[in-house]
Amino acid sequence: MKTTEETGSYEPRVLAFCCLYCAYAAADVAGVMRRSYPESVRLVRVPCTGRIDQIDLLKAFESGVDGVLVMGCLDGQCHYKEGNLRARQTVKLVQARLDKIGLGSGRLECHWISASMGLQFADILPEATERIRSLGPSPIGLSVRRVREAGAADGAERVAGRGSVAD
Repeated sequence: MKTTEETGSYEPRVLAFCCLYCAYAAADVAGVMRRSYPESVRLVRVPCTGRIDQIDLLKAFESGVDGVLVMGCLDGQCHYKEGNLRARQTVKLVQARLDKIGLGSGRLECHWISASMGLQFADILPEATERIRSLGPSPIGLSVRRVREAGAADGAERVAGRGSVAD
């Protein structure tokens, strides 16, 4: 069975960690303005980008996404004073690790916006998705999707009676 990447209809899976007070609020503003963004982008609301740990970002890649965005408050406007500064440091450390393991730091980006920047929010996501698309599918994500597809096919055979749990 060919994956969508092999058939040429590759749509990158992107996970965006959005701070509750600014980036997630900007997503709401974009929605009110009826601005859309790629369906392949999933938003994760976090209280503050400063609460995102290195392991959170690495686990996102391990789960099969092709790119990760960290989106938070503008400099000097963090509701938790210095959370966005901490997030910036965390992202730099993870980007260095991604380069070291050969995945590439370009798969992880930071964007800083305020709650009123709904138009900018809606513009950032397709642009970031295009940059991630240009990098191609994540080798980790591709492996995860192949394992899931194999598991789904195996499960379908068992339901159809062609296999059993004892096999």
